[in-house]
Amino acid sequence: MRNFLNIKKTIITGILFMLFVSSYAQLSPPGLGKGNNASWFAFGIKQALDTVHKKESTTYIGIGRKSTPDDNNPFNKMGILVLNQEFSNRYAKHWQYSYALSYRRQNEYESSAPYDLADPAIKQEFRIYGRYSYLTGNSTIKWKNNFRQEYRKFFNPDFTKSNEDYQFRTRLKTQLNIDLGTEKVHHIIGSAEALFSTSKKYKPTSEWTKFEYKESRFGLYYQLTPHEIPFTFDFGYGYNLIGKGSKISGVNYIAIDVIWNNPFGKTL
Repeated sequence: MRNFLNIKKTIITGILFMLFVSSYAQLSPPGLGKGNNASWFAFGIKQALDTVHKKESTTYIGIGRKSTPDDNNPFNKMGILVLNQEFSNRYAKHWQYSYALSYRRQNEYESSAPYDLADPAIKQEFRIYGRYSYLTGNSTIKWKNNFRQEYRKFFNPDFTKSNEDYQFRTRLKTQLNIDLGTEKVHHIIGSAEALFSTSKKYKPTSEWTKFEYKESRFGLYYQLTPHEIPFTFDFGYGYNLIGKGSKISGVNYIAIDVIWNNPFGKTL
């Protein structure tokens, strides 16, 4: 009888855990620099790596486009291509860590009209990051707080050094997930994030910039996780607040992402 109760408890815990982690399967848009409006679409694959879904792999490709400072069309110009691979481990009830490797190819434009491609026209980036998260909540409301540390290495299109050689960036994010109803299908996700960084310059002089606040990012998403198909859909609005003081500017984002959950079975 005791073994049966333990098995039942394990199954229930596993189901609750899968519902819990699936509600955090959002692929947030990257920063695209100055502009008025921007758009982001991503497709990802999320795969459990163990039978209790504590270890997971998330792979995604994303494309961002943006307007110029003189128009409002969020699809006007190519902004960025992102390839990202992340592994995560929920090693305790409230704690999770993640680590990832990312490649990003971002278009650069002149700062004045007609906003033609700059020289160099492309900034390439290889990024390594780690994230440490604290998760808490109940059956309806879930709260997640992240500390994320990044190392970013930049290159010109021909893989020569960019004017900004590399950067260390710290990100602090809080995220709230609210389930709408009891069937765990409809969710509202709100988030706020502050970013701080210091960069090593290559040109005109080789020096470090001051470590300081650079920008904030805010998001509000509707998430759909239907039980009938193994996909998660996110539809959202984001706001990127860049700079501080008299040099502040903002960019509005519309974002859609789709995640295919466990296409290779419940575990690899």
